[in-house]
Amino acid sequence: MPKNIYMKKSAILILLLSSILFFSKKANAQDYKAAAGLKFSYEFGPAGKYFINETDALELQIGLRSHGAALTGLWERHIGFQEIEKFKLYFGFGAHLGGVGDHANPRYNQTLLLGADGVVGVEWVIPNSPIALSGDLNPRLELGRGPYFDLSPGIGIKYIFK
Repeated sequence: MPKNIYMKKSAILILLLSSILFFSKKANAQDYKAAAGLKFSYEFGPAGKYFINETDALELQIGLRSHGAALTGLWERHIGFQEIEKFKLYFGFGAHLGGVGDHANPRYNQTLLLGADGVVGVEWVIPNSPIALSGDLNPRLELGRGPYFDLSPGIGIKYIFK
């Protein structure tokens, strides 16, 4: 299957899921105000989340990779499920900025990383503990080295602050 068709189908699927979730009426209050922890995906590094209201959060991630790093900022909408306590579905969008060097000589041939990001995932706050676990899919459109599209699955663990 040509790469363009794969990108178009992925973009349509993400847009459809985001639209359904965005217009959903089911929303619960968050279980915490802020959290800090680690994110494991194509890039690895610290992440922090801060709720600006009952359903919306801002997340900042510093992703480290071989010979480079990227800073990603995301807006996320959290939707609760009444059937499963402390379990939230979230989706959102944002952008990233960073740099990566040549593997043979990272001091030279620096390349800018710049692009748009999306996120669709689930988060579970472990009952009676200050720990939240998450799993998500981060579709990214890289403009600095591209353009190209990629899907980056990730998992996270965070300490929550009430």
